[in-house]
Amino acid sequence: MSMTVPLDDGWRFGRYTPGSEEPGFDDGGLATVTVPHTVTPLSWRNWDPNAWEGTWIYRNRFDAPPTAASPGSGGARVFLDFDGAMTHAKPTLNGNPLPDHLGGYLPFSREVTSLLRPAGNTLAVVLDSSFNLNVPPSRPAPHPPESVDYWQPGGLYRRVWLRVVPPNFLADVFARPVDVLDPSRRRVVVECTIDAADVPSADASVTVELRAGSAGGAGDAGGRTISSAAAAVMIREPGQVTATATLDGLADIDLWDVGDPNLYTVVATLTAGGTPVHEKRVRIGFREAEFRLDGFYLNGRRLQVFGVNRHQHYPFAGAAMCDRAQRKDAEIIRRELNCTMVRCAHYPQAEAFFDACDELGLMAWEEAPGWGYLGDDDWKELVVRDVGDMVRRDRNHPSIIIWGARINETDDDVDLYTRTRDLAHRLDGSRQTAGAMAGRLGTRNYVQDVFAEDDYSSGTASDGTKQPELDPASPRTDRPYLISEAVGTLSGPARFYRRTDEQWVQQGQALAHARMHDLAGADQRYCGVIAWTGIDYESGAGKNTYQAVKYTGVVDLFRVPKPGAAIYAAQADPRRKPVIAPAFYWDFGPSSPVTGLSEAMICSNLDRLELWVGGVHHATVTPDAGRYPHLPCPPSFADFRQVDGSALPELRIDGYLGDELAASRTFSSDPATDELSLVADDRELAADGVDATRVAFRALDRYGAPRPYVGGQVDLTVDGPALLVGDTPFDFAAAGGAGAAWIRTLPGSGGTITVTAAHPVLGTATATITARDQSRKSLYPERIVAPAPAPPFRSACARPALGLRCCLRVARCQDGLARSATVSSVSWSGVGLGWLARRSAWRSMARSNRVRASRALPSVPISCSRWKRRVISASASPDQR
Repeated sequence: MSMTVPLDDGWRFGRYTPGSEEPGFDDGGLATVTVPHTVTPLSWRNWDPNAWEGTWIYRNRFDAPPTAASPGSGGARVFLDFDGAMTHAKPTLNGNPLPDHLGGYLPFSREVTSLLRPAGNTLAVVLDSSFNLNVPPSRPAPHPPESVDYWQPGGLYRRVWLRVVPPNFLADVFARPVDVLDPSRRRVVVECTIDAADVPSADASVTVELRAGSAGGAGDAGGRTISSAAAAVMIREPGQVTATATLDGLADIDLWDVGDPNLYTVVATLTAGGTPVHEKRVRIGFREAEFRLDGFYLNGRRLQVFGVNRHQHYPFAGAAMCDRAQRKDAEIIRRELNCTMVRCAHYPQAEAFFDACDELGLMAWEEAPGWGYLGDDDWKELVVRDVGDMVRRDRNHPSIIIWGARINETDDDVDLYTRTRDLAHRLDGSRQTAGAMAGRLGTRNYVQDVFAEDDYSSGTASDGTKQPELDPASPRTDRPYLISEAVGTLSGPARFYRRTDEQWVQQGQALAHARMHDLAGADQRYCGVIAWTGIDYESGAGKNTYQAVKYTGVVDLFRVPKPGAAIYAAQADPRRKPVIAPAFYWDFGPSSPVTGLSEAMICSNLDRLELWVGGVHHATVTPDAGRYPHLPCPPSFADFRQVDGSALPELRIDGYLGDELAASRTFSSDPATDELSLVADDRELAADGVDATRVAFRALDRYGAPRPYVGGQVDLTVDGPALLVGDTPFDFAAAGGAGAAWIRTLPGSGGTITVTAAHPVLGTATATITARDQSRKSLYPERIVAPAPAPPFRSACARPALGLRCCLRVARCQDGLARSATVSSVSWSGVGLGWLARRSAWRSMARSNRVRASRALPSVPISCSRWKRRVISASASPDQR
C-alpha cells in the first residue's frame, strides 16, 4: 500500500555556485557523499564554525520507484521527506523550486507527485548553514556562533527519503492512552489524520487495532489483537480530515515502567468501500507520568528523578550519525549510568534515540530548539512552529514525559510561552510542560506546568574545594519543582573533567554528582536532578571550554565512562548487577598517583568491601550513609596515602552482599603488563552506507582496568568494505589513554571488516565486524529498504589529506598482498586533493624494559599495474562537538 525508499548514497556535494541547483549543471567536479553527512571534515576537538558556515549544494539523481512511475495520473502520491537539514534548505526537483525550510532540528516533507519523472530525476538542495539566520536557536548578526552553547555543523545530517503513498492516505496517527491506572476505564483514543487528494467514490473508514508487542517495521504484524474499533471518515473535499476511534477492554494491559518498559502496537487501516487503502503503525506504552508538589509519580508511585542531560553530537561526525549510534547513547545512559531520565538539550534529537528510550525504560524531556535568547516576532513564530512539529512527531513515545515548551534559560514572555504551552496541551493533553530557568527563581511570570531550575549554586568543602549546594531560595512551592541542570563545570571542584587531569579532579566529579543527587533526595518537594551532563560535548561558548570542548560529562566524547561515572554505575540493584567502581585509578605513576588522594572513593551497591593491597588485608569499608543519607547506594572511602607504590602492589576489592561474596575486582599498578584494548559495540552492520558502530580503544591493565596518563599515538587501519570515521593517528596522550572511532559501511558492499589499532608500546588489537548486504527493516513501519547491488571490488580505507575521508576500492595484486595506491587528485569544493593510501610497516620501541612490535603507517606511495582502482565515495567526514 505504501513504501519509502532511502535516498542515502550517490549525492554530489560541494560549495554552492550560482546555477548549481539546475538539472543541467555539470556536477562531475563535486564530491560523492552519502547522507547522513556534515559539510566539513571534523576531528574530536577544536571545531571551527567558519568551516561549515556558508552555502552548500547537494545533488542526487534517481529513478522513481515502479509504483510511482506514472505520477499525476490518479495513482500514487510521492513525497520527499527530510529528517533533518542544517539550517536553511531550499530543495528543487527537476529545476522546480519546492517550498524552503528554515530550521535544522525537525523533519519536513514536500509533495513532488506532479514533478516526478519515471527516470532521470534531479533533486538539488541548496543548504545555508550560516549561524546568523533568524531561526531558533541561531541569532542575527552581530551575534557569533559562540553565543549558543553548542555548535551546529551544517549538512544533510539526517536521512532523506522518497515516500510513495495512495491518493488518500494516513498522514498521522496519534494513539493516546487514557485512564491508564484504572483497568475498568483504561482505553486508547486514536486520532487518525487522513490526507485526501480527492473525494472517494465509496464510503471510507478507519479501523484501528491494538496488538501485543512492538512492531519492528514493514511486514511486522506485531502480536495478537487485543482490541479493535472503527470510525467513519467523512471526506467531502480534498485536504485533511480527522477520524477518532477508541480502543477499550484493556484491563489486562501491562504498564510501561522504567524497570519494565512494555510496548504495544496500534495499527490503523484506511479503507474505501471495504478495501484496505493504506496502513500506518505506531508504538505506544501505557503509563501515567505526573509531576506533583511532593515529587514525581510514575504509575502512581513516587520516583525520584535520577538523570543527566544529553547533546546529540559525536566526534568526527557532528550530528550526522546513524540510528544505531543514537540508540547506543540511550543504552549508555540507562544501562551504564542507571539513569531513569534524560533531558535532550536543547533541541529535538533523533527519533531513533527516543525509540531506544521507549525500549529501555528511559524517561525523556524533549524541548524546542533555543538557548538563552528570544528574537523578533518572526523568530518567535518559528518557536511556536517548532513546538507544534516536535509534539506531532514524538507524542506517541511513552518515554517522553514532559515537553520543553519554553526555550532554555530565556527571559519571561508570557504571551509567547502561553501560546506554546497551550499548543502542546492541545496537540497532546497527556503531558505537562516545562522550561529550564536560570537566575529567575522568583519570577511571577512563569506559565509552564513544572518549574525547572538550572541550579549551579555552590559552597566550599572542608578541603577548600568548591562543592554543589541547593539554591537556598528553592524549591518553588507553587508548582512541581525539578532541577534541570546541576554540577557541570560551574558548581563542582573544577572547570574541566578530563582524563588528563589529576586524580582529585576526576574523582571530584563523582563526589559533586553524588552530593547533588543526595541533597535533592532529602526533600520530597524536589522531583529530582537531571545533571549536566551525561556526555562531553563540543562548544565554543563561555570560559569553561578547553580546545572547544565542554568536559562536563561523566562519559567522555568517545562514550567511555570517566571516574566521575562511578557514582552512577553503582546505583543499581545489587541482586541484578553487583558493582565495584572506584572513582580513582590504581596508579603510582608520576602524573597523579593514587597516594595523592586524601580519600579514595569506591562506588558500590554492596554492603561492605574488603580491600587487599599487595596480598595483605588493608581495610574494611562500608557505604558512607552518614555523608550521603539520601543516595540509594552511597560510596565508600579508603585511605591509600601510606601505601608504598614503589613495589607496584596489586589492589583487590572483594564486595559482600550480606555474608556472601558478590563481586571481586583486581587492579594492577604495573604498567609493564598493560595492553591495548579494541572493542566494537556491534559485530554485524547493514551494508547500506549509513549504518555504523563505535570501536573503542584504551589502555588497560592486566585485569582489564583502565590505565591513565598514557602517551603516544594509536594508528588505526580498516580492511574491508567500510569507512573509518575518526582520526589516525589518534593522539592517545591528549585523550588520556582512551578514544574511539566509528566504522561506517559502504552502500551495497557486504563482507568482513577488520579494524586494527596499534600503539608503539601497548601493541596491537583487532576487532572484526560483518557487513550484511541485505534488506533492512526500519524502525519506521512504512520504510522499506531495498539493498543496492554489491560491486565486485575489495575495499580498503585510505587516509586522505586535509582530514577528508574517502574510500579507495582496490582489487588485490596477484600475490594476494594488499598494497597502497595513489589517486592523483580529486576535486572537493574546488580544491584538488592528492589522496594517498598507506601500507603497514613494523617498528619497535622500548618502554619499561619491554619491547613490543606495533604498526606504524608511513606514507609510502607505490604502484602496481595489476590493480584495478576507483574512488567510489569521498565524503567530508563529520565531527563531534
